[in-house]
Amino acid sequence: MFDPTEASLAHLREALADGRITALALTRWYLERIERHNEELRAVIEVNPDAEAEAARLDEGPVRGPLHGIPVLLKDNLDTADRMHTTSGSTVMLGSRPERDATVVARLRAAGAVLLGKANKTSWILGTAGWSARGGQTRNPYDTDRSPHGSSSGSAVGVAANLCAVALGTETIGSILGPAAANCLVGVKPTTGLTSRAGMIPGIPSFDSIGPLARTVADAADVLSVIAGPDPLDGATEGAPTLDYRTFLDGEGLRGMRIGVPRTFFYGYSEAADEIADAALETMRRAGAVIVEGADIATADQFAGPALGAVAMHETAHALGAYLARTPGEHPRTIAALVEANRENAAVELEHFDQDILEMLAGVDPDADDPAYREALATVRRLAGAEGIDAVMDEHRLDALVMPTCPPPWPIDMVEGDPDPHGAALAPGLAGYPAISVPAGWTEGLPVGITFTGRAFSEPVLFRLAHGFERAWPSRRPPAR
Repeated sequence: MFDPTEASLAHLREALADGRITALALTRWYLERIERHNEELRAVIEVNPDAEAEAARLDEGPVRGPLHGIPVLLKDNLDTADRMHTTSGSTVMLGSRPERDATVVARLRAAGAVLLGKANKTSWILGTAGWSARGGQTRNPYDTDRSPHGSSSGSAVGVAANLCAVALGTETIGSILGPAAANCLVGVKPTTGLTSRAGMIPGIPSFDSIGPLARTVADAADVLSVIAGPDPLDGATEGAPTLDYRTFLDGEGLRGMRIGVPRTFFYGYSEAADEIADAALETMRRAGAVIVEGADIATADQFAGPALGAVAMHETAHALGAYLARTPGEHPRTIAALVEANRENAAVELEHFDQDILEMLAGVDPDADDPAYREALATVRRLAGAEGIDAVMDEHRLDALVMPTCPPPWPIDMVEGDPDPHGAALAPGLAGYPAISVPAGWTEGLPVGITFTGRAFSEPVLFRLAHGFERAWPSRRPPAR
C-alpha cells in the first residue's frame, strides 16, 4: 500500500499514474490527517466540502496537468468561487462570496489540483503570528508551544505536518519566508509581478506576491511553474515570464556561483541562526560556490524610514478598501465598517489584540495620484533595489545573496505578541525581488532556514542554488506525529 507521508510531488504523480493510489484515496488520506491533528495544530481553517467529489471527477477524466490529483491548501486570503469562504481569518467576513477564483487558484484547478481547504493565517489586526479570530492559534508542529511564524502560518504548518501535499502562501514582507523557515520547509517569495494577485485580499500591493510552500525545492518549482505568468487582471504581471522552473534544478547548482554574505543581516538577533548559517556557508564552499564576504547592503539601515510607513498606509487603505467594496456578499464594504463590525463582535474578533492599525487605515483617504506617495514608493524601491541589492551585486559580481531567514521559532505569547523577527525578508520584500528559504539546520529541536535572494526575476538562479544546497545539506525532518 502506498504511503503518502513526506512523498514528493514526483512520487505522488508516479503513484497516481500507475494506480497505486487514486486522487480520491489520496484526498481522503490527507482529510483523515487533518481530522486527527488539526484540533491541536489549528492549521486548516476550513475543509473544502467538495474536495472528495473533485478528486473523484479527476479520477474519471483525462490528466489535466502536472498537479493532477494533488491535494493543495490555500491561504485564507485567496478567493475561491465555491462553497468555501475567503475571510482572512475574520468571522465578520463569513458572508463574503467572491465572484471568481483568484487567478492562481484558477491555474491550480486547470492543472488538476484538488483544493483541499483553506489555511489559517495571522489576523489582519495583527497580534501573535498565526492567530485569527476564526481559526484560533496555529501551532508549530515541531513544538506546539512555539510560533509557526506568519502570516502564512496554516499553509506552512499544513505542509510540514503532512496535512496536504503543498500549499500556497502570500507574502508582503516575510509571510512566506518566515513560516517556511519556522516549519522546516522550502518557501518561495516570487518577484512582485511574477504571480498574479488578482483575487487576493491585499496587504501592500507594491510588495505583495503569492508563492508556494513545499517540502522540497523541486515541489516548489512544480507549483510556481503552474501559477506564474501574465494576467490581464493584474497589471504588474505584464511581461512576466512563463517558465518551467524544474528545468533549472541542478544537483551541482552551487558550483562556480558567486554568493554574497551581507553580515548586517546575521549578527545581533540569533546566535543559533548565525551558527547554522555559517555552517551552511561552509557547505556551499565545499560544493564549489565562491563565498564573498563583505557584501553588505549599504542602505539597509535606511529601509524602515518614514517612506515605508507612508507607502504601507496609503496602499493598504486603498487596496483593502477596494477589495471590500467590490467583493459580493454580506460583509463590511469599507474599512470603517470593518472596524465597527469588529467592535460589535469584540469578544471574538478583539479577544486578544486591539485593532489600532485598522482604525488608522479607516482614517486614510488615499489619492492614487498623490505625489508624496509616489515619491515615497520610489524612495523605498531605490533604497532596497537599485542602491541596495542591485548595487552590492554589481560591486561584487554576485549571482545571489544568502543570509539566515529568521530566528528559530519563539514561544507563543498571547499577551506581549511576537518579537521583531528581523531576518532576510526585508530587502527583497521592499525591492519586490525574489527569495527562497531552504531548511538549513536545527537548534534544540527547532528548525532554522537560510534565504537566497537576488535581482528581479532571478528565480531560475535561485532555484539552481537552493536545489544545489538542498542536495549538499539535506535538513528536512518530518515532525513526530
